[in-house]
Amino acid sequence: MAQAIAETIFDVCYLGFAFIAGLTMLVKGNNSLVKKAGWMTVLLGAGDSFHLIPRFYALWTTGLEANAAALGIGKFITSVTMTIFYLILYYIWREYFKIEGRKNLTWTMWILSILRIALCLLPQNQWLAYRQPLLYGVLRNIPFAVMGIIIIIIFAQQVKETKDQIFRFMPFAVALSFGFYIPVVLFSGLMPIIGMLMIPKTLAYVWVVLMGWKLYRQTIINSR
Repeated sequence: MAQAIAETIFDVCYLGFAFIAGLTMLVKGNNSLVKKAGWMTVLLGAGDSFHLIPRFYALWTTGLEANAAALGIGKFITSVTMTIFYLILYYIWREYFKIEGRKNLTWTMWILSILRIALCLLPQNQWLAYRQPLLYGVLRNIPFAVMGIIIIIIFAQQVKETKDQIFRFMPFAVALSFGFYIPVVLFSGLMPIIGMLMIPKTLAYVWVVLMGWKLYRQTIINSR
């Protein structure tokens, strides 16, 4: 019961924050950069809701294993939306730092995104099963991890070069999100308690969103 209460409170606060922040940036944002941050944030909340809502429903009712199919479908949707999340973040980097050219990098991000989604679509993932194959959990996350590494590197390079204050912690936030996520992929099947690392992973994404919110607030101040 304590787990159900704690997770429900955390998830409701997190999803509420994501939707409110994302929709605010979408509606009130006065440029395409802020609107990209809004879409990215709404997508984060929408994708996670497909996993989190069935999860706290399961915790309050018949348990996780009895709701394996709903949880698996939610996990699949979240996997796809998080891929798109990083693709949007890449385009935020391009627009914010006024990056020209670098077509090979853009193609790389698109290929990794398509590969990741294609791997998620394979039936061998067994999304509807309570315990899914570790092999495919690793395989589908390889292109995702490479996308994350690219995001860390390109933001770190530009932040160092420009001394930017808005996105200066983006490399650290993304690195933290993967640092908490990878052990869950590898070991949560053996030690379910490791799944608790999804909470600090989610907080790392909240940090990413807060940087987008800081950008939004800066544009509001500059337009006055």
